Amino acid sequence: MILADENIDHGIIAALRAAGYAVDSIYESHRSFSDAAIIELSRNPPRIIPTEDKDFGEWVFAHGIRDLNVIFLRYSFRDTAALLATLLELLRTRLPDLQGAFTTVAVHKIRIRPL
Repeated sequence: MILADENIDHGIIAALRAAGYAVDSIYESHRSFSDAAIIELSRNPPRIIPTEDKDFGEWVFAHGIRDLNVIFLRYSFRDTAALLATLLELLRTRLPDLQGAFTTVAVHKIRIRPL
């Protein structure tokens, strides 16, 4: 269901798993994969890519890649716990809205852009 980019904090991955989400971690299994390889890996089976990498926005908006499910996380390290609470609530309440969308999540703001 979730394919965590290499830059996602290990604590966030652990919390998502503890909440019952199936999380594959690029850091754990495919370290140093390119963004293009991560995109391909996320397609079969379809998974959501949480990332802190702005390049995924470029793939979507500049290169026109449309069949992705991306959650772009914007936060400072001191706000990790608050961001995690926001992310878990988003997954719990709006999971269908995240399919085929580029979603930006900050501590107190969520923006879902269907692709």
